Amino acid sequence: MPNPHAKSFPATVMLLGSGELGKEVAIAAQRLGCRVIAVDRYAGAPAMQVADVGEVVAMGDPEALKAVVRQHRPDVVIPEIEALAVDALAELESEGITVIPTARATAVTMNRDRIRDLAAQELGIRTARFAYAESGAELAAAAAPLGWPVVVKPVMSSSGKGQSVVKGPEGIAAAWDAAMAGARGEGTRVIVEEFLPFELEITLLTVKQWEGETLFCPPIGHIQERGDYQCSWQPAAVGARQLATAQAMAKAVTSNLGGAGLFGVEFFLCGPPGGHPDGLEVVFSELSPRPHDTGLVTLMGQNLSEFDLHLRAVLGLPIPAIRSLGPAASRVILATETAETVVFEGVAAALREPDTEVMLFGKPDARPHRRMGVALAQGATEAEARRKAETAAAQIQVKAQA
Repeated sequence: MPNPHAKSFPATVMLLGSGELGKEVAIAAQRLGCRVIAVDRYAGAPAMQVADVGEVVAMGDPEALKAVVRQHRPDVVIPEIEALAVDALAELESEGITVIPTARATAVTMNRDRIRDLAAQELGIRTARFAYAESGAELAAAAAPLGWPVVVKPVMSSSGKGQSVVKGPEGIAAAWDAAMAGARGEGTRVIVEEFLPFELEITLLTVKQWEGETLFCPPIGHIQERGDYQCSWQPAAVGARQLATAQAMAKAVTSNLGGAGLFGVEFFLCGPPGGHPDGLEVVFSELSPRPHDTGLVTLMGQNLSEFDLHLRAVLGLPIPAIRSLGPAASRVILATETAETVVFEGVAAALREPDTEVMLFGKPDARPHRRMGVALAQGATEAEARRKAETAAAQIQVKAQA
């Protein structure tokens, strides 16, 4: 696809969603002289704190979303969250607004059923065996043939909301209720998958350019709890054959989705416990058409972070090389209680060790398990980097402001 920004640089960039990842995208855009408009459902969202303009909009309201885009007429619209009125993006795209990566890609990837059908059925990519259900009874019937345990997720949700592992038929009712409570929108469809024992879960950050070849970052290993990332490290130890397979899968999916930008493509590496990396099977899991939370580690681990790469790809700027800077790791800083306003304790202690950094996202309030920041570290080895990030994150406590 030809570069639509060859004659329109610097650009006006609008972010739809202004969380911690959007904040880093905004900073990367500001470094390139862009004007940034940050849009979210509440005032003072992290990206609004560094943007030129902040707009508060009901993100699920298509008319409100179209109105704010038409008001500012940005060169590019970059969706940074899944919970928005994606149908409005197709209409805006038809009016000549560039949606990143495309309106279709945003719509397909916000629904687990659509991206799974694309990967497994249309492209023939290896995924976990799966089925869909629209009631508790359908869920029970669909789960049994997959074998226990199974994983149940709403087809529309984010950050692991509504996800559960079901060990037997007696857990189906609770899993259905959890999925409905965590679902986004009014849909009642869930996906149920076989539970795959895996040795490693990775994110392969994939950069699709308007012109030029698809590029890949060194693989990122990560651990999730409650469906949300807790720590990541880069580069992950992935066998050459497995990496080539993952890259081919990622390229196939992102080429189908089209457009330009950075995609976070997740895979399971499955096989017997302790098996050699070259013997593991690569299984496609999910995809996000935007910078990925596990990719925060690239702020320490690469010459160009995932946010720099996203902006360069979006704006049609050259990406001469993506280089690892050595072992790096991240560990999230979580809130443990509900607070309307927060303060952080232990920041100085967290920063005592060399090659360690702390990012506090600037979220105005807290709730249990909400990600409030991240600790980043470099080390001589993966183990050292992970230890340093873990130690730094453990020093910081999120407290309610007195």
